Amino acid sequence: MNIHTQIQDLARAMRNSIRTGIIKELDLSRGRCRVQTSGLLTDWLPWITHRAGQARSWWAPSVDEQVLVLAVGGELHTAFVLPGIFSDDAPAPSSSAQALHIVFPDGAIVEYDPQSSALKVTGIKTAQLNATESAAVTAPEITVKATTRITLDTPEVICTQKLIAGTLEIQQGGKMSGDIEHHGGSLSSNGKVLHTHRHPGDSGGTTGAPL
Repeated sequence: MNIHTQIQDLARAMRNSIRTGIIKELDLSRGRCRVQTSGLLTDWLPWITHRAGQARSWWAPSVDEQVLVLAVGGELHTAFVLPGIFSDDAPAPSSSAQALHIVFPDGAIVEYDPQSSALKVTGIKTAQLNATESAAVTAPEITVKATTRITLDTPEVICTQKLIAGTLEIQQGGKMSGDIEHHGGSLSSNGKVLHTHRHPGDSGGTTGAPL
């Protein structure tokens, strides 16, 4: 091999070592993709992920996503694909200098902004959290808003302090202890209003209403 050929091979290896390209095909079962780069469609190449050991992460790139092709020694058939690079078709979804901002194809957004210390998740249809032992949410004030209903499916609900309810309906009985005060409106039992109820007196006639 003469010096001219060696220089050509070295130049080829340098050109191939880092390339930009567009993903054209995906094999999700194998974690591989094919990239169009400079008129060449690569072989099936693995893409780089955040973790691939005892802890593993999965976030597949998408077709038409702009990427880097990293070829060790300039050999494209053993290269790796590094997503992703913003493009005219897929511009940056945020201009914040500090926020983590993720936009999904269905319009859902996950964002954490350290400037406001605010975590926002919007545009999702459902959310699920399963814990085998316990789950805790702690904050000075917590607001839960549902337009239809909130279901607490558990053998027991414990409220350790004051409970305020706009209305209350108990369907399967229960017990109450301690002093109970009632102000305003009517208190009924089996169709009888307690504070206006009258009943036959011991000496005939009817008693007066309770004082």
